[in-house]
Amino acid sequence: MSQVEDFLSSTDEAEIVEAIIAAEQRTSGEIRVHLEAHTDLDPYERAKAVFHLLKMDNTKEENGVLLYVAVQDKKFVICVDKGIDRAVPDNFWEGTRDVIQEHFKKGQFKTGIVQGILRAGEALQAHFPYKKGDQNELSDEVSKA
Repeated sequence: MSQVEDFLSSTDEAEIVEAIIAAEQRTSGEIRVHLEAHTDLDPYERAKAVFHLLKMDNTKEENGVLLYVAVQDKKFVICVDKGIDRAVPDNFWEGTRDVIQEHFKKGQFKTGIVQGILRAGEALQAHFPYKKGDQNELSDEVSKA
């Protein structure tokens, strides 16, 4: 198995998907998690490229949030679209990063990702609440490369 496959168990992945679904039930926003072993690019630049590849920049309200993890590199990035970035306080994503990082340092990868999803979901709910007729625009599955 690869490092990406070993990073989370299937149970961990299922719990992450459940957290995404729960968070998205209260918002029109979209949350994705993407795992890959390594990137030769700056992790933020790679996250932006993955954001585009996953069509996260095509959401109606520009409210996509991607948690990108380069497993072998031990790097992660929170990449967000313009709409949600404008809506939250300036230091919001740094606080979310710190929560994830705290868990990652302890080897609690699933918990870190779930906590990041829940925090992003709260921000999305506050600024982009669910409205009747909102549709899930993107897959909730953990994507891998």
